[in-house]
Amino acid sequence: MLESLQLLASGFATATTLQNLSYALMGAIVGTLVGILPGLGPIAGIALLIPVTFGLNATSALIMLAGIYYGAMYGGSTTSILINVPGETASVITCIDGYKMAQQGRAGPALAVAALGSFIAGTISIFGLVLIAPPLANAALAFGPPEFASLMVFAFVVLSNVTGGSLVKALMMVVVGLILGTIGLDPVTGDARFTFGSAYLLGGIEFVAVAIGVFGLGEILVNAAKPRGQLEQRVTVPRFRELYPSLEDLKRSMGAILRGTGIGFFTGLIPGPAPVIATYASYTVEKKVSKHPEEFGHGAIEGVAGPESANNAATQSAFIPLFVIGIPFGPVPAILLGALLIHGVTPGPLLIAEKPELFWAVVASMYIGNFILLLLNLPFVPLFANMLRVPKKVMLPLIMLFCVTGMYSVNNSIPDIWMMLGFGVLGYLLRGWAYEGAPLLLGLVLGPKLEVAFRQSVMISHGDFAIFVDRPVSLVLLLATAGFLLFPLVKRLWISDSKAAKPS
Repeated sequence: MLESLQLLASGFATATTLQNLSYALMGAIVGTLVGILPGLGPIAGIALLIPVTFGLNATSALIMLAGIYYGAMYGGSTTSILINVPGETASVITCIDGYKMAQQGRAGPALAVAALGSFIAGTISIFGLVLIAPPLANAALAFGPPEFASLMVFAFVVLSNVTGGSLVKALMMVVVGLILGTIGLDPVTGDARFTFGSAYLLGGIEFVAVAIGVFGLGEILVNAAKPRGQLEQRVTVPRFRELYPSLEDLKRSMGAILRGTGIGFFTGLIPGPAPVIATYASYTVEKKVSKHPEEFGHGAIEGVAGPESANNAATQSAFIPLFVIGIPFGPVPAILLGALLIHGVTPGPLLIAEKPELFWAVVASMYIGNFILLLLNLPFVPLFANMLRVPKKVMLPLIMLFCVTGMYSVNNSIPDIWMMLGFGVLGYLLRGWAYEGAPLLLGLVLGPKLEVAFRQSVMISHGDFAIFVDRPVSLVLLLATAGFLLFPLVKRLWISDSKAAKPS
């Protein structure tokens, strides 16, 4: 441990040079903008900017690209809270309570707690990366296709009812998401499925179109359908003293931040969309442990603090398998792996020994970058919060333009815009029928990954489904899923028996 801290100190010496500090600042700013702009996201942002790093040394290049990654995690919460449009996939869950807080005139506390939670989670996760990266990376290697399939089943069952509404309706939305996720090319055979002869659908349903349509355009249509007087009174404008969280807000948020950090850190070590899974898991946990679960979905500050901490912690810990074993466990680490290879760096067990200056400088830059992001975000909370002063008759067309621009920037595709508009109408109808959009997005994101993992497992076992219970990690996840399903029934029976046993 002492040696690690000494190496970390040398990393700070490298990361705090004027050149590397400037690239960390540049990455943090660009990442925040990438997160705020719906449709772009960290994947597209990093991919577009890799050519910019060709003239840099490997350390400076990775510092800037890593800054874009975790900066996008910060920025994605801004539009989720203010206008109910997730800047990237991990910010979808923040819309649920963050936007409700904004409507109640509490956008400032929501934005501030999101920034503080992200900073605390990032800081703790970075030291976790320093101290326990090798053993945790070895543990993550235990996940093969059967374990991943069982994890996805657990995720669907546990995370489907995050909004607190009807469980049946939530599961119905998950099924719709699963169905949408099957559209396109079969991931194993390459056959076209449910494309109806359309070449456009061969690539599948664009997640960004669904997210922006259901959440962003759906909200625009709901607001536009209201009477003019009600429309103008939709949002309570915050007063200056209410722009930052109170001591009570901080007290309620701190436990959620720490729990979200733990959930996010360990989720980042699992193959798959770790920030997305971490945010859903954190929200579910906070609702379970809260003394006031009825507030969730109606502006609970823990519903913002926990998920935002979880997604930032998962972002930081995702660097562990990338650096230590050379295997990216998600799409963004995969792009970063390509950037490393372009710069002549091969991640793996020998990286720390052969290029300690790069590894420790990047780790140190993460802490510096998180501090920069905190300084960038907190002073602008009043500016962001007071965007709510703009009248809705002006704001709604601007949001519409914002959504269309963000959608077009993903693939420069007009059909993507039409798809987004279609899902906007669906989002409007779902609001009217009291269905939530978050479970639909969960099914769309995780469904294809569950299918691939399940089919790979069956192919490995030559059709023997016992592979899911023969492997310990997979068995534990399936037992946990069964326990989650049975717990409400057992609890209900226990309460009924207790009431029956009481003397009348």
